[in-house]
Amino acid sequence: MDLKLMEFPADIGRYLLTLQVTDILDIGIMVFLMYHLLLLVRSTKAASLLKGLFIFLAALVLSGLLQLNGINFILNRMVEVGVLALIILFQPEIRRILEEMGSRRFMAFFTHSEVASSMEQTISQTVLACTEMSQSRTGVLIVFEREILLDDMVRSGTVLDASVSSELLKNIFFVKAPMHDGAVIVRQGRVLAAGCMLPLSKNVNLSRDLGMRHRAGIGMSENSDAVVVIVSEETGSISVAIGGMLKRHLKPETLENLLRNELLPQEENESDKQKFSLAGLLRTKQNGGADDAE
Repeated sequence: MDLKLMEFPADIGRYLLTLQVTDILDIGIMVFLMYHLLLLVRSTKAASLLKGLFIFLAALVLSGLLQLNGINFILNRMVEVGVLALIILFQPEIRRILEEMGSRRFMAFFTHSEVASSMEQTISQTVLACTEMSQSRTGVLIVFEREILLDDMVRSGTVLDASVSSELLKNIFFVKAPMHDGAVIVRQGRVLAAGCMLPLSKNVNLSRDLGMRHRAGIGMSENSDAVVVIVSEETGSISVAIGGMLKRHLKPETLENLLRNELLPQEENESDKQKFSLAGLLRTKQNGGADDAE
């Protein structure tokens, strides 16, 4: 065993000398894909599963180096069924990756100005409507679709395909309206559907103060790249959920800046991106203390 360990650095050196340009390119692509895979799952339960996988692989390697034959035999047998087990465990994340790969809008480059203008109007009307409904304590749940298409959610509601306006949003969420309990889904600056059902968050660590509307908004942000705006029916507080994270008690101007930085093309908002991104707001929250309970 000691002899093998002493020869290990020499083996690595000989291997490095045999590397070709294609090998370096191969390694670079794998590192790139692994990095973006980790970014994708870092805020989900897959992060914990990946840690467990790394521990398993480390135990497999160490058992071979230390000649723990019994443990190594068992771990090797587990590897044989490991691919199927990983597919089962990572099924939501694999689906999310495939959805992102299949929903890229390659024509967005050619319609850049039109989409940006439409989103500007959509954001201003949304902020106006949410401000008024916050004052009247009207419950609101608005989902801004980005690159992952939400057709499954759209089918659960009523298709509208209408321009976003403050009056339309207030009529949809009026307490006696038939679609007020569901969510509005906005695609490319238009109200695609209303009265839609959203998946609830599976995060068991959420505050008990959060009701079903907030849990649905967070759940939608966990399962897609959507930006979800929520107005509490109990307190009138405005919140935004992105990537499973929730920022509460937003002022109208903060809501507008956050939506602009998340929904408009990056080059148009680069100067304020860091200041009003959700991650930046959450860092401010950590530095300034916890939010008040809703």
